[in-house]
Amino acid sequence: MDATTAQEQFTAYGLSHWVVLAVFALGCLALVLTGRAHRHTPTERRTSRTFGAVLLTIHVGALGYTVSSRDWDLLDTIPLHLSDLAGFVAAYALFTHTRWAYALTYYWCLTLSPQALFSPVLDAPDFPHHEFLAFWALHLLVIWAAVYLTWGVGLHPTWRDYRTTVKITASWAVLAMAFNSVTGTNYGYLNRKPATGSVLDALGPWPWYVVIEVMLILAAWALLTWPWTRRTRSDHYRDSVGDLPN
Repeated sequence: MDATTAQEQFTAYGLSHWVVLAVFALGCLALVLTGRAHRHTPTERRTSRTFGAVLLTIHVGALGYTVSSRDWDLLDTIPLHLSDLAGFVAAYALFTHTRWAYALTYYWCLTLSPQALFSPVLDAPDFPHHEFLAFWALHLLVIWAAVYLTWGVGLHPTWRDYRTTVKITASWAVLAMAFNSVTGTNYGYLNRKPATGSVLDALGPWPWYVVIEVMLILAAWALLTWPWTRRTRSDHYRDSVGDLPN
C-alpha cells in the first residue's frame, strides 16, 4: 500500500474543510483591508497584478498537471467549464481591471465557485495531498479575486455589467451544448446531469433543470447587482436635492 492509498480521503465538513473555510474568511478580510488601504495607488496596482500572476500560474499549472497525467482524456481536459474559464478571466481582471472581465469575475466567482466551497465534490486524499491543495487553491483564489476587486479595489457592478455577463454566458452555453452534442462530453452539465448526486437532481429532468437553473442564476445575479445600483441612485437623488435652491 503506497502513501496515497494509505492517506485518509477528504470528507466534507471534516477538520481540513473547516480549516479551509477559516482560511477563506481570513483571506477575504485581509484582501479587503489591503485593497482599501492602497486604493487608487501604485501599490494597489502592483498587488493586483501580483495576485493575477499567482492565480494564472496556479491555474495553468493545474491544467498542465491534468494533461500530463496518465489517465487523461483530451476531450475532457479542454478548459470549457465555467470554473476553468473563471480562473483565466479573474487573472485578466486583476491585471487590467477591464469592465467585462471584472463583471464575469464578480458574477461567476461569487455564485458558481462558492458551490465548491460549501458543497465540495472532491474525491481525493486529504491535506496535504497535492490534489487537495490544488482544488482549494483554484476555488479560493477566484472567489478572493472577486472579493478583492469589489470590496478592496472598489469596482462595483452595474446593470450594464449584468447584461454583458448574461450575453457572454449565454454564448458560452450555446457553444458548450453544441460541443457536447458532437463529442459526447458534458461541459457545464448542460446536456445531462452529472453521474454523481448534485443539487440538479432537485430541479427535474433535462431540459427543465437547465431552464430552472438559468432562471435561478439570473435572479441571483440581479440580486447581486441591485444593492450597488440602488445606492448609486440614492446618491444621485441626494446630490440633486442638495443642489436645489433654498
